[in-house]
Amino acid sequence: MNERQGLSPDAIDDLARRAQAGDQGALEDLLTAVRPRVLNVCRGVLPHVPDAEDAAQEALIAIAGKVGSWGGRGRFTTWMHVVAVSAARSTYRRMKRQALPSDEMHLERADPRTTSVIAGTRLDLLEAMETIERDHPQYVEPLLLRDVYGLSYEEIAQQVGAPLGTVKAQIHHGRKLARPLLRSEG
Repeated sequence: MNERQGLSPDAIDDLARRAQAGDQGALEDLLTAVRPRVLNVCRGVLPHVPDAEDAAQEALIAIAGKVGSWGGRGRFTTWMHVVAVSAARSTYRRMKRQALPSDEMHLERADPRTTSVIAGTRLDLLEAMETIERDHPQYVEPLLLRDVYGLSYEEIAQQVGAPLGTVKAQIHHGRKLARPLLRSEG
């Protein structure tokens, strides 16, 4: 595989196993290999590129610190998506707390080609997920992994450690909760 295409999933899994065993060189190679993927995940959540880059940096730090918690049952990149989504959502929450009301006027409009299939903008989706998470946190992660990142139901079930039927039900119920929150007013 050429360098432009990156490492194969098997090679990334191998680097992750070596990093778990304490190989610092493998950890550095792993972080270098997954950085573009992590940044893409963060860009999928945060419309402003510098914010996505901040979230990606946080995700890479989390990946380095938590590499030992990857169970090896599924692909490392699936586990990495969950960590990156979490970092992007955490960055969003932090920015939201720090924002002044006048800042809302300066947010970039999301590109409809890269937004969620169930949301008008990524920011609408993040607000909906924040609302749903308050009462139904079990629906948020599977819904984001399926509808934003397009992971298969099987990959999500493996990642969250739940039966396939449970994951499908969580996604279905999460969509039902999200739809009214995403409808445009007007």
